Amino acid sequence: MAQNNENMLFIVLISCVATIGGFLFGFDSGVINGTVDGLRTAFNSQDIGTGFNVSSMLLGCAVGAFTAGRLADKYGRKSLLLATAVFFIISAWGSGVSESSAEFIIYRFLGGLAVGAASVMAPAYISEIAPARLRGRLASIQQVAIVIGLFSAFVSNYLIVNFAGASTATFWMEFEAWRWMFWIELLPASLFLVTLLFIPESPRFLVLDARNDEAQVVLGKLYGDNAGQQKLFEIQQSLSAEPHQPKLADLKEKTTGKVRTIVWVGIGLAIFQQLVGINVVFYYGAVLWQAVGFSEGDALLINIISGAVSIAAVVLTMYLIDKVGRKPFLTLGSIGMAVTLGLLVYAFGNAVVDANGNLDLGELGTLALVAANAYVFFFNLSWGPVMWVMLGEMFPNQIRGSGLAVAGLAQWLANFAITMTFPIMLASIGLAGAYGFYTLCAVLSIFFVIKFVYETKGKELEEMQG
Repeated sequence: MAQNNENMLFIVLISCVATIGGFLFGFDSGVINGTVDGLRTAFNSQDIGTGFNVSSMLLGCAVGAFTAGRLADKYGRKSLLLATAVFFIISAWGSGVSESSAEFIIYRFLGGLAVGAASVMAPAYISEIAPARLRGRLASIQQVAIVIGLFSAFVSNYLIVNFAGASTATFWMEFEAWRWMFWIELLPASLFLVTLLFIPESPRFLVLDARNDEAQVVLGKLYGDNAGQQKLFEIQQSLSAEPHQPKLADLKEKTTGKVRTIVWVGIGLAIFQQLVGINVVFYYGAVLWQAVGFSEGDALLINIISGAVSIAAVVLTMYLIDKVGRKPFLTLGSIGMAVTLGLLVYAFGNAVVDANGNLDLGELGTLALVAANAYVFFFNLSWGPVMWVMLGEMFPNQIRGSGLAVAGLAQWLANFAITMTFPIMLASIGLAGAYGFYTLCAVLSIFFVIKFVYETKGKELEEMQG
């Protein structure tokens, strides 16, 4: 029993190290929220320019997610996580020192490479070291870390603006406040780099790389010597049907030449997670609430409330996902988001326009705030954590890296499209029109889950088919 407790403590500790990447994923995604006004002023950008400054990171995320899955099959999961830590550090520093849009976009792109790689590698690494009975809970820690990262970014931005007076105001050491919002990230990024040095490589990668002796040592530390030896045999058996290094061609059926069904399901999960518009709230939350009459300080405070709601929802999922399963959470989340997004469309559609051309919600302000936070709650109860849990576990061992690469690419390209188009939609069809589109996508996701998603609760990774 004491040995089992030691093994479990070891698994939890290294899972927590991996999820620092999730924290940085969340922080790096959320920090931009409070810097939009500063970027507009510093770089003199308009709607399309601002949209690209904000969303440029997402192109890097797409590249990072796609290449990380493939490179991890060649160099290992741990090596890729170490590379992401270095890129997080470079991006945080460079984004704050940028003097032009072009320079800023380069550093945000580098940060995007890190976020994209971390988004697929952290859940994959956790899934590959965790026992099946706890895999959902431990992989959900990734989403807890993401929303804590978002929450921390919102709190950090709020405090900096409170002390400086505005994101464009001069702050410490004569630098503008928005620059310090980026530099705060240097602290957790450095911690991530140092702690990664002390975690082992994924045992499933070691078997893929024909380093069976090393894999057995790691599995012994994770599960105990006897269970570790049995698990090594199971991993070897799962790979024996395709005894070669993983490649993208493995995503196709050998007999038909068509892309495997499981890959299409992964792509669908990845895309729908973005089409419901959640990152509009995360990236443009301050802009959204200022557009309906709130001050910059109040808008940033609302972001903090949304962050706290996110944490509560994910923690609830973390405790229940291995009991309830993945598919019920996705179904409930889709229904909840469709309803709450519909309420936001009603509120924004019935708001009046004041003399300055801004929306005035009036008595509908309370409805909008409650609906927005309920929407965030339903997302983080379901599609937020569950999509990443499923992508980390649903693919067979042979195609996990390639499957994650393709699904991760789809997820971040959809994220880029939604984020890039929001300022344009805001200017052309208004908030009600934009949120009407996200509502439609939430409704469609209900039918996608019911028809195409299968349950993975309690299954060993070696049992995954597709």
